[in-house]
This record gives sequence, C-alpha cells and structure tokens, in this order.
Amino acid sequence: MTGQERSEEKSECVSLSPMREAVPAPPECERVCVCGTGDLGRSLGLRLLQAGYGVVFGSRRPHSSSSLIPHGAQVLGHAAAAQSAHLIFIAVQREHYDFLVPLANQLKGKVLVDLSNNLRKNQYPEANAEYLQSLVPGAEVVKGFNTLSAWSLQNGPSDANRQVYICGESVEAKQAVMAVATKLGFSALDRGFLSVARELEDFPLQLFPQWRLPLYIATGLSAAFFFYLLIRDIIYAYVTQGKDISFRIIVSLANKVCPIVSLIMLSLCYLPGVLASFLQLYRGTKYRRFPDWLDRWMLCRKQLGLLALGFAFLHVLYTLIIPIRYYGRFKATEHTVSVIRENRTTEFDTTTAWRGDSYLSLGILGFSLYVLLGITSLPSVSNVLSWREFSFIQSKLGHLTLLLCTAHTYLYGWNKFLSSSTYKWYTPLGYMLCLVLPSVVLLLKLLLITPYTHTHRHTQNNTLSVMTALSSRHELLFLCYYTLKGWLTFNHRLQCFWDLKKTAITFN
Repeated sequence: MTGQERSEEKSECVSLSPMREAVPAPPECERVCVCGTGDLGRSLGLRLLQAGYGVVFGSRRPHSSSSLIPHGAQVLGHAAAAQSAHLIFIAVQREHYDFLVPLANQLKGKVLVDLSNNLRKNQYPEANAEYLQSLVPGAEVVKGFNTLSAWSLQNGPSDANRQVYICGESVEAKQAVMAVATKLGFSALDRGFLSVARELEDFPLQLFPQWRLPLYIATGLSAAFFFYLLIRDIIYAYVTQGKDISFRIIVSLANKVCPIVSLIMLSLCYLPGVLASFLQLYRGTKYRRFPDWLDRWMLCRKQLGLLALGFAFLHVLYTLIIPIRYYGRFKATEHTVSVIRENRTTEFDTTTAWRGDSYLSLGILGFSLYVLLGITSLPSVSNVLSWREFSFIQSKLGHLTLLLCTAHTYLYGWNKFLSSSTYKWYTPLGYMLCLVLPSVVLLLKLLLITPYTHTHRHTQNNTLSVMTALSSRHELLFLCYYTLKGWLTFNHRLQCFWDLKKTAITFN
C-alpha cells in the first residue's frame, strides 16, 4: 500500500466521541464488516460488539454517519471497510448494490452475507443473493440473517426461539456465518445451496401461512352457524309470532355460536390422528406416507386447537355476563312477580339439579384441560417437556378434554331433541349438529383402544405383514358393522320406549 493510499484511508476513518461508555474490542478479536448504517445494520453491529467482535461499518458518507453508529465501532468508506475484514455483512437493499462492482477484485475470496429482502414475492427474476453473486463472482455469497428484524437483533433471542436460515455454495463460508450466528445466541439452520435464497427471501413476506386453513375453517363455521341460528331463533320468532328479539344477536346468539365452533374445531384437532391410525391398520404398516391432504391437516392441528381455545374463552366470557344483562334481569324479575301474583309454588326437582350441576362441573373441568392444552403448546413450555410428557398431555388429556366437552354439551341438550317444538322449520338445534363430529371422533377412538386393533402390530415378516393387512381390514369392517348395528338397535328401542310413554300419558 502506498503512502497516498494510507493517507486516504486515514482520512476516511472516523474516531467516535466517548460520550458514553464504549464497548472496546479485544485486541486480538475477529473483525467483521457491516456495509450499511441503517436500522438493521446498526442493530447487527451492536449485537456483534456485545458478542466480542470488532466491527467496522462501511458507509458512503462515513463522517455524517458517525453519530448513529454504536460506540466501539469504526466507520470507514466502503473500500477501506471491505479491506479490513474477511466476513462482510451487506445490510443494504438490492438497489444499492452498485457500490460493490468497483470492489469486485478486492472482494475475491471473502464471505459476503446478504441480509436483504424484497417488498413482494417475485419482484425480481432472480434472488437478491444470486444477483449479488453475479456482481461479485469471486466472493463467497451466503444468504442469512434476513429473517431477523432490527428489533429482534437488539433484544436478542431471549424473548423467543429465533432461528437463522443460511444458504450458500461454499461449505466453509456457511460454517463461518453459522459460527457467528451461534455466538450471537441464535440457532443457525443450513438450508442448502444458494438456489434456496429466493425461498428464504419469501419468508418475511408470509402472513400467517400455517394459520390460513384454520382461520378459513373457523370463519366458515362461524358464519354458517351464525346464519343458521339467526334463521332459527330470530327470523322464526319474527315471522311466526311477530316478536322482535333481534337484540339477542349480540350476546345470546354469539354465545351459541362460540361453543359450537369450539367443539367442532377441537374435534378437527383429533380426527386426523384417528384417521391416520385407521389408515395404518388398513394398510397393515406404519411406514407408508400419508396422503398430502391428511399430512397438511395434521400439520395445522396446533392452530386448530388454539383457535378452538379462543372460542371457548369467548363462550366463558359471554356466559359470565348473562346474569348482569338487562334481558336476564328483566326475565328473572318478571318470573318472580308472576309467581307471587299467582300465589303458586314450584317443587324442587332433584333431577334438574343433578343435571345442572353436572353440566356446569363438566364444563369447568373441560375448560381447565382446554387451558392446559393451550399452555403446553407454547414453545417455552413444550421445550422443557419430554416427548412422552408432551404426548400424554396433547393426546391422552386432549381426548379427555374432548370427552368432557362433549358430555357437557349432551347434558346441556338433555331431552330437548325429543320435543317436536324444538325443530323450528324442521331444522334441528345447533347443539345437535355440533355433537355429530365429536361423537364420531370419540367412537373411532374407542374402536382404536379395543384389543382387536392391537393384535397385528409390529410384525416384521413380509408374509405376516400381508396377513396383517388383510386381517386388519376385516377387523375394521367387523367393528364398524357391529357398532352401527348396536347404535341402530339402541336408537330403535329408545324410540319405542318414548312412544309407549306418550301412549300411556295420553291414555291416562
């Protein structure tokens, strides 16, 4: 280096004023370069300083950027900063990559980490990292740190489980970047070659990708049952009796929709697991891949369960405000006054008391387990549980939650389905519709825990495997046939019993 070049480099270097306590770099620490003094570049530089790295910022205007840079770092021009370090973070947008073209020879053999993202998908024909590699062909370009925001870099990974995705062509370059990510406290994950960079750049543009299907299901169910109950309860009363009870839409109707949607979505959490078990029994092996639709369904069970918990919370809150509503207080007062005026008394019904207490108790227990399932699905809780503990809570206690909530709904309905007046415009009650799916799930789960379904598992011989598949199929048909036959017989006898009871009442 000539004396003139040294003087130019010296003029570009800016010493920061020690107004606050600086973070001095160790004398023999590894030096890294950060090109870009925006929010992301400054946050990354601060984290690197705290981790013990020596940081040199590259800027187009080093003198004007000195007041923004963390204490303990240097600000140089792009050329001098790039020459001072082997690992260089490019924290600028793609539109500003032009300053790297004159430095192509100087950057040969160095590692360039591209942190850029786009405003929308497919904004450019190639990924930003691939474009950067074409501008500087002699450098080792690595895509990484683009999924982290400036806020997460400043606060570190302590508030959540932060992953850093890495991709690139050079194994050594990726290992160097992963070592930096690990030292900063993040979890680095190698996603492969640089051709994956477009996928990594699309990650920050995604808006709840795993929540879309559950949200669509929740919205569809809520809208369907809302309009169904609106027709049965509000419109029916106005058409047939001339009563305007539209005020019940806000609380009463919502308090019917929320538990219905919650129970159905909880059933949808455990239905794919039951279907997968029956599919394995039908095939006679557990080593074949599930269909794509079933695989996607099973991957969104957590989101389905959390949405179901949210609807259950709304049901609890709506139920708690019922006694303080004007309509509720008015009906209670009107009933009390009418009883006093008519001078009549009502005998205490022990059966109704038992049903009411059991209904409330099952609801409380079911909601408590509901909350437990939601808490254990949090990463901070599930990470400290073993797989056996997590499986016990989410599977065993999950099915118990479904059983308690289903029994809670059955006790709520009690014998309403026997009264013809409940079938307004020949439509069943909402709770009757929501009981179909959980009852099916519990029935299928009951079939799975019977001894018949465990007799031919874990076979290794090919001949026995074929016999297992055939035997399992016959057993499934056998169990389904006799279960359906028993249900039809029970339903027929129950109907005969009520017909005889009505006949006896009419005769008397």
